[in-house]
Amino acid sequence: MALSPMVYKSNALVEAAYRLSVQEQRIVLAAISQVKRDEPVTDEVMYSVRAVDIATMAGVPIEASYSKLKDAALRLKRREVRFTLEPNGGGPVKAKKRTRITGWVQTIDYIDGEGRIELRFSKDMLPYLTELSREFTKYKLADVAKMNSAYAIRLYELLMQWSSTGQREIEIERLREWLLLEKRYSVLADLKRRVLDPAVKEINEHSPLAVKWSQKKTGRRVTHLIFDFALKKTEKPVKVTKGKGKASGMTEAEMAALARPGETWEQVRARVNKAQSA
Repeated sequence: MALSPMVYKSNALVEAAYRLSVQEQRIVLAAISQVKRDEPVTDEVMYSVRAVDIATMAGVPIEASYSKLKDAALRLKRREVRFTLEPNGGGPVKAKKRTRITGWVQTIDYIDGEGRIELRFSKDMLPYLTELSREFTKYKLADVAKMNSAYAIRLYELLMQWSSTGQREIEIERLREWLLLEKRYSVLADLKRRVLDPAVKEINEHSPLAVKWSQKKTGRRVTHLIFDFALKKTEKPVKVTKGKGKASGMTEAEMAALARPGETWEQVRARVNKAQSA
């Protein structure tokens, strides 16, 4: 079986503010997986993405992929990315933080009759994709290929950025900024229903991670989200019942899908066990 291509992004790009559709994300990630991260690359290099590869990767019908590829490519050309550039300091005059707005690509060619596009990343984008030796995030393209939520792909990247710790705390306002939500889902219940729950569900279903999340308050207001995650261990089911009784079990991914915000694994086991005994 062929190895899945790897995606490498600088952490600054992972935390950049942008909004892409799922199809646009697939095009970008398929192209990024072709970039040689440890070699200098100019903005003259064209990367080829085929509809058949996108369809195979995502597990969707090839027929619909041809028109979607072209439409998504046209939209991608107009998409913006916003980077926050922190001052380095050290000068006589205190530098100010600035926001840089740039595009993903400078050129896109659609090849009629082949169901294929070729794209050239913008010059401003290349430093976040090439010659990465530190402060970068990597994962397999297959990890997100079957996700149908753009928010799930973004959240997965944000978690993989902290893969060595197994936990990430994110301020809600920063997450809203990164996802370019603007005025949408300003109520936490709407954010949970439209963004968080669907994203976590897809990560648990389609990626190697098992994720659960909880809320953190500052005073009386919920201000932060805490994500706990680990690689799935499907070879060792987690027992649902304790002591005597029927032997049944769930994987960590199944437990994560059932977990309520703030629940530990033990609390999930106890609740499911109680429901089965009722």
